[in-house]
Amino acid sequence: MFEISRRITVFARPSRVWEALTAWDRQSEWVPLTRVYATDLGGRAVGGGLTAITGIGPLAFTDTMVITEWSPPTLCRVRHTGRVVRGTASFVVVADGSNRAAVTWSEEIIPPLGRAGELCWPVVRPIVSGLLWYSLRRFARWAPRYPG
Repeated sequence: MFEISRRITVFARPSRVWEALTAWDRQSEWVPLTRVYATDLGGRAVGGGLTAITGIGPLAFTDTMVITEWSPPTLCRVRHTGRVVRGTASFVVVADGSNRAAVTWSEEIIPPLGRAGELCWPVVRPIVSGLLWYSLRRFARWAPRYPG
């Protein structure tokens, strides 16, 4: 399993940051090439489900997730259950004043394709890390304007 974690400061109330972060159907506004849908329990409780479709056309893949920890307004942890993306992920929101919050997005990834996936990880890791960072930077600009 390989871990990637990125953290950013968002200039908005922590409660608003949490609302924006867990507005699953709006994630496409800040995560490129990805659409997220809540499935079981509306994606808002332990045991709830999420489905993300990432990519374009035939290069897209489905990432199914089950929520394993749900502690609003600070923590959402999921287990990736799809064929391509396996492992765990979390969003953590920590208040840093009344109008500022630190958001950490962490992924613990089990590469697909067994040993071949592990050998490719040094090439893939910077791409995944860069996409997380790019998405969080977009989120930091988008969340303060989130209409909630």
